[in-house]
Amino acid sequence: MYLALKEIRHEKLRYGLIIAMVALIAYLIFILTGLAFGLAGENTQAINSWDAKSVVLNKDSNINLSQSTITNAQAKDDKLSDKESVIGSTPVVAKHKGQEKISAQFVGIKKSEFIYKGLKISAGHKARNNHQVVVDEKFKTDGYKLGDKVTLNSVSDKYEIVGFTKNAKLNIAPVIYGSLPTWKHLRGMDRVPIAGSAIVSKNAKYSAHNSQLKTYSMNEFINKLPGYSAQNTTFGFMIGFLMIISLVIIAVFLYILTMQALPTYAVLRAQGIPARALVTTITSQSLILMASGIIIGGLLAALTGSLIPVGVPMAFDIPVLTWISIGLMIMGVIGAAIPAQKIATVDPVSVIGG
Repeated sequence: MYLALKEIRHEKLRYGLIIAMVALIAYLIFILTGLAFGLAGENTQAINSWDAKSVVLNKDSNINLSQSTITNAQAKDDKLSDKESVIGSTPVVAKHKGQEKISAQFVGIKKSEFIYKGLKISAGHKARNNHQVVVDEKFKTDGYKLGDKVTLNSVSDKYEIVGFTKNAKLNIAPVIYGSLPTWKHLRGMDRVPIAGSAIVSKNAKYSAHNSQLKTYSMNEFINKLPGYSAQNTTFGFMIGFLMIISLVIIAVFLYILTMQALPTYAVLRAQGIPARALVTTITSQSLILMASGIIIGGLLAALTGSLIPVGVPMAFDIPVLTWISIGLMIMGVIGAAIPAQKIATVDPVSVIGG
């Protein structure tokens, strides 16, 4: 470690450039990870707030909430308890005079069931009738206020915003919570014996008792959300490639520096310094460079997170970022293996004599 620190102090510019490169890579990885978790969260915020473990859909819905319908008879067969809630979901466009239109996801719920009871209100109160709604705070960010009366899609009826709730997004769209009769009205099914789109349950082993319905785990349901898996896979590959790039960069820079300093290492070997000590020096240098770059990259990412606009979805998951940092450190050790092997096998006589 002593030799590693002394070498870094002696070649400040060279090692400073390596640290800067590692810092930029770490910064980019942290930002991409934050965006990946932020976007993933905006797909599932509402679902996570329900704390449900399973969901029942029409078996022909292709695990798509908006394409699923459950009849009154099918819902009755399922003998719902206080751990189940019937919901109705449909995409809508909310409009209010003087405000921009907002594409949202309307979710109809029952006052007697757990989703309504567990709904956390940040301002105002819960919807008490069919013409009142609770909306995600994105509406407040976009200028909507309590008491505003909005129209949904082409329906002429107006619905009063009586409450705001935090972290209520589904498929990246802000959620509007209203009643199931309102959901049926928006779907044009007022006189159709439809109970809702799905039954969500806090029981992971809840089973549908109708042949036309099928129960899915919440993880399976979330993974089938439009674009969710593809988005996460894309970010995963980008982060993986960046880690490989960091491995290549640290290996190339350390190899070049080692080759330049090879006569010095040869002299040290000739003086009796064991190869193990010199290999430890190279490995220590790599760890110091990686740790310094990761810390700087982390600080830059934290600063960016505090300055980034509210509308940009970003969420830093500390445990995941910690594992990524450990992965980068391991990449640094692997990158140091090539120059370390060169030092371990160097012949002092041939180098000094040459």
